Amino acid sequence: MSHESAIDHFEYYQKLGNWDFDRFGIHTRSLTDWDLYEILRSVSTPDSKILDLGTGGGEKILANYPECAEILGTDYSPEMIRTANENLEKSGRKNISFRVMDNHRMDVPEEYFDIVVARHTTTDPEQIRKALKPGGYFLVRGVDKYDCWSIKLLFGGGQGFGDPVPISIEDYENILKAGFHDVVPVPIHEQEFFKDPESFREFLQTVPILEGVELKEELLEKYVAENTFNGKIRLIRAYYGITARK
Repeated sequence: MSHESAIDHFEYYQKLGNWDFDRFGIHTRSLTDWDLYEILRSVSTPDSKILDLGTGGGEKILANYPECAEILGTDYSPEMIRTANENLEKSGRKNISFRVMDNHRMDVPEEYFDIVVARHTTTDPEQIRKALKPGGYFLVRGVDKYDCWSIKLLFGGGQGFGDPVPISIEDYENILKAGFHDVVPVPIHEQEFFKDPESFREFLQTVPILEGVELKEELLEKYVAENTFNGKIRLIRAYYGITARK
């Protein structure tokens, strides 16, 4: 997703408010041995300072990030950050703060963070490199072009459908061009299972997988009929991970 596309989606993220999808009862089966949070824990120390970009409502930080010296979570949606601060107050954690920031106009100190994490968001690797200490880590987890490809093909569109180059390749090239080393891209494959057609439909109406496409009932019923296994509806996800060092 380009920076311009991200700005176009501002109202969408404002309306959504958070990324807590527990209500859908999704069961995820990972087909790839790559876990962002395991990697994060392996490279962090109690003294680490971590910057999280595209933090959403803060749910992932509060549930998965290690105890360390400092964690700053940022998002360009004020509504997301409002939700994150509400979640933070409930958690009682003291080493975390949240604030509004545009990833492409970063206003953080140079060479301050030991780790920068970007989850499902656009970034400017050159600005991230400036924010990292020498030897610091940049960890990325994103949604690739071929995510949910079978349902995008059925509906004839959706997020990234017409992109000439997958965003994973763009990110990889931009991180290399910014001067990072030890850059390792990994394709991530998962299967998600939904308990019933109603929760599956609500999920598709909530997320931008089929953005710009009418959710036609006859096509949705066709997909559900062809992708139901043991009573659960399967969605095949395609993500990517990248690890890099300054």
